[in-house]
Amino acid sequence: MNYYSLNRKAPNTTFAEAVIRGLAPDKGLYFPESISPLDPSFFETIENKSNTDIAFEAIKQFIVPEIPEDVLKTIIEETLNFEFPIVNINENISTLELFHGPTMAFKDVGARFMARCLGYFNKSNTNEVTVLVATSGDTGGAVANGFLGVKGVNVVILYPSGKVSDIQEKQLTTLEENITALEVDGVFDDCQDMVKRAFMDEELTSQMQLTSANSINIARWLPQLFYYLFAYKQLKSKYKDIAFSIPSGNFGNICAGMVAQKLGLPVKHFIAANNANDTVVNYMTTQSYEPKPSVQTISNAMDVGNPSNFIRIQELHNNNFEDLKANLSSYSYTDDETRKALLELFKDYDYVADPHGAVGYLGAKAYLENNDAHVVFLETAHPTKFLDVVEEVIEQKVELPPQIKAVMDKKKSAIALSSYEELRAFLLN
Repeated sequence: MNYYSLNRKAPNTTFAEAVIRGLAPDKGLYFPESISPLDPSFFETIENKSNTDIAFEAIKQFIVPEIPEDVLKTIIEETLNFEFPIVNINENISTLELFHGPTMAFKDVGARFMARCLGYFNKSNTNEVTVLVATSGDTGGAVANGFLGVKGVNVVILYPSGKVSDIQEKQLTTLEENITALEVDGVFDDCQDMVKRAFMDEELTSQMQLTSANSINIARWLPQLFYYLFAYKQLKSKYKDIAFSIPSGNFGNICAGMVAQKLGLPVKHFIAANNANDTVVNYMTTQSYEPKPSVQTISNAMDVGNPSNFIRIQELHNNNFEDLKANLSSYSYTDDETRKALLELFKDYDYVADPHGAVGYLGAKAYLENNDAHVVFLETAHPTKFLDVVEEVIEQKVELPPQIKAVMDKKKSAIALSSYEELRAFLLN
């Protein structure tokens, strides 16, 4: 499988090169040359397959033979060594819990998968690779954990000071070894702009190999399609029409779901559930895509004003707005509405959600006002990662799981910076 740049001004390349580069030389996102649907029998018998076998069959066309089948299977087994349970909320809504991994966020899958792919490609390479990544919350911890100790790979994580939760900050600033955290005086968009600028800095990239572990990287982005297959496996015998409501920030997760749909997964509709950062919501109404500065919310991992992966979503729909609108609805919600949803889930259904999952729940309810389906909202992070918000709303203490307890007393180690020039100097030194 080869990959092309969505800017269409760079040569097509291999999976390995796309993973190592992150962005194409023309600064476009990589996209697979083709997506071949799986045989219908795959979905007809999916409930009889293990998660590892499902994931392998779904993703192998994008990776083999650059990573041999046996190695790919091992990577998948090591990546998916935790559960992805469906929890029923009511007759029309379920949630898919994606927070049972080591950092208790859905990004564990993509980060662990990419780390192992990059480790395979770099095993005989004497040159070090620097993974440069911006985080609005959960990406940082997942990447730090996934890449910890990977040979020949240094990880540099930029995060906005005071705009990630205390636990998220602990997860990305306490590991040390080959992980460095940079605390940026600004918002997530400032962090992301610095990362993009570094990739476009030819003098910098001529002296070091940079790649990204945000969902712009295909090895971080593509494995997220597994979630939708795992959900379908559990719900196939119960419901005919299934839709997904995804809390959306950089839009990599929902975009991967649409790749699963291209593979043949029966999905009735996708719902992009947003917080106050409503660039895509406005686009779906006006057809005018106008990024704007991100605003801070209690669902901070979605505080993105210019979602990088939306161009991939447009490509999946052949840049046809009407096709996209038939497959995607988008809604946005305030922090007050999110808090009310958290309380409703707890009081009416005895379910403790996190703020992102609560936004997904609101998107599911909105879709069901005018449509018939069983809607699965994705619960993308454990509620204890947002203790101050969740406990205040439900007025109950939430027990800390072992993964969170393990980092609470560790010492933060981060370098403060406020400009691209400071980042550049740090990388060069």
